[in-house]
Amino acid sequence: MIGWHFSEYIPEPDGTPFERLLKLFQELLVHTSGDVSEALSWLTELDKQHKLTDEDYGIADFIQDLIDKGYISNKQADSGGSFNPTAKMEIALRQKALDDIFDQLSKSKRGNHTTTKQGSGDEFTSEIRPFTFGDKLDNIAISESLRNAQVNHGVDEFMLTENDLLVHETFYKSQTSTVLMIDISHSMILYGEDRITPAKKVAMALAELIKTRYPKDTLDVIVFGNDAWQIEIKDLPYLKVGPYHTNTVAGLELAMDLLRKRKNPNKQIMMITDGKPTCIKKGKNYYKNAFGIDRKILNRTLGLAVKCRKLKIPITTFMIARDPYLVQFVDQFTNANNGKAFYSSLQGLGEFLFMDYKQNKRRRKR
Repeated sequence: MIGWHFSEYIPEPDGTPFERLLKLFQELLVHTSGDVSEALSWLTELDKQHKLTDEDYGIADFIQDLIDKGYISNKQADSGGSFNPTAKMEIALRQKALDDIFDQLSKSKRGNHTTTKQGSGDEFTSEIRPFTFGDKLDNIAISESLRNAQVNHGVDEFMLTENDLLVHETFYKSQTSTVLMIDISHSMILYGEDRITPAKKVAMALAELIKTRYPKDTLDVIVFGNDAWQIEIKDLPYLKVGPYHTNTVAGLELAMDLLRKRKNPNKQIMMITDGKPTCIKKGKNYYKNAFGIDRKILNRTLGLAVKCRKLKIPITTFMIARDPYLVQFVDQFTNANNGKAFYSSLQGLGEFLFMDYKQNKRRRKR
């Protein structure tokens, strides 16, 4: 009798003990802003509760493997200091963040929005046009060109000339200079909700995407609280929230200064925040108002949004809060800049940002 024979299901092992613990340790390391000792303490507690290790492989073995494989450094630990993550760990954190984001995207049902212009690029459209001098030979539509030659010359005296050739239209992928602004005001950890960790993960993933897949693009990362300053990509896992107000004006001014130095014609600002601007600087002093919408602060912020629009720098705002007065501010800000706004949950932040970045990369020109 033909049929199926079922045996007992034995799940595949999920990597080695080290690989399983490494994934969890990397998550903890981002949450602790790069504090290896604290992350290891959390991992030890989780091991006690959930028995992550066994007699053959314990936390001490895992720590030694982290050192041997170059993920953490124990140079300072020998003199009584603490462990430090290495450059290899920083790269691994960015790669993990990128993999996590693309895992979200693979499960998403959202479609891509496209524009109406076409040009020389990498991805074929559904359009076919006659070959012109300078077109890439890789873009020739073989079947359509052969069919065109048969129609023009017949089968008996078949020939293929330049006038018979047809090519695929392609999407144009332009070089892009991006500034990513991350809000590190105190509200990013208020009310028992950790908003800064997802923001860090998204920033790490975007940095890794650009470095590995769009190496001609540039990414500058800045953080803003009472003031704004630029940080290195390698410092993203260690980013912390401070006792700050939200000086969006300082962030935008710094972003514009950085983009002014970039030679790419396509420039954009992406801003991750959870609140309205509550602070501006007047000379050496700060003017702060955390209650409601302050007209002085709002006007300065909207003025910069208009200035960016005139400089053709679109601003995409990722708002990870949905209070009505915040929505009102973002609407005004977006209209002033003629940009875009996404009201995202923490879980969907990476998906929204990546889809928007990829759509901007699909800009097409005639």
